[in-house]
Amino acid sequence: MTAWPSPAKLNLFLHITGRRSDGYHELQTVFQFLDYGDTLSFEATFAPNIQLLTQIEGVEHDSNLIVRAARALQQYVGTAKGALISLDKRLPMGGGLGGGSSNAATTLVALNQLWDCQLSNDELAQIGLGLGADVPIFIHGHAAWAEGVGEKLSPISPSEPWYVVIVPPCQVSTSEIFSATELTRDCEPITISRFLSGEGRNVCEDVVKDHYPAVAESLSWLAQYGQARMTGTGACVFVDVNSQQQAQKIMDDLPESWQGFVAKGCNRSPLNLHLTKDFKKKKS
Repeated sequence: MTAWPSPAKLNLFLHITGRRSDGYHELQTVFQFLDYGDTLSFEATFAPNIQLLTQIEGVEHDSNLIVRAARALQQYVGTAKGALISLDKRLPMGGGLGGGSSNAATTLVALNQLWDCQLSNDELAQIGLGLGADVPIFIHGHAAWAEGVGEKLSPISPSEPWYVVIVPPCQVSTSEIFSATELTRDCEPITISRFLSGEGRNVCEDVVKDHYPAVAESLSWLAQYGQARMTGTGACVFVDVNSQQQAQKIMDDLPESWQGFVAKGCNRSPLNLHLTKDFKKKKS
């Protein structure tokens, strides 16, 4: 089996500028990757079966985004090949770190190569968009300014600090937050330059804090070290610092029963870097 990274992402801010007639929200956000995430391993087979060898509690095999992504690619290219897939899961479900979307993207990118499909990133992203609005960002593999429902992407290069990420003991339902009547849906659109100068916040944060006290508690505790923010619709919260040592010191102060991790911000995705290294290896 060959191992492929499936990295986490952070939303460095999240504004909702409107709501479409189909119920989807118009967003502005910035995605940045972390050098931390899940690992997926693949073995291509000559039988068409797609089998995820790792059981995920509460998720049926055929409903898992990994399996759905593999089958979507299989159908798109009309291949009779299949795959055995295993997952080393580190990212929490319902945490706002993009774990499921990242898993789907890694599956599409890896099997595109292992099955020799020769699809472009744009084609893979189009398949991925049918699985989830965040999947294309993981396929393109560069930090991005995103608009629309998150599918209109422009590369961006914010600073790459170290982050302390806290994982509260709860799973936040995205649909619950997006359907909350008190959610702000009329943010004035901002520009990339205004974001880079320090503007922008996560408008979902107040709603999540009201519904999930553990998130509010985590944000309050982390705020003593800097500008504590929530990623996506939560539950994970983060703060950026200047060094790995500073991040580790905060982790050492973390209340004993809490969970979290230290990670480096990456404007190029670990998946993108892995693919580039693999390509260079084959060329040499």
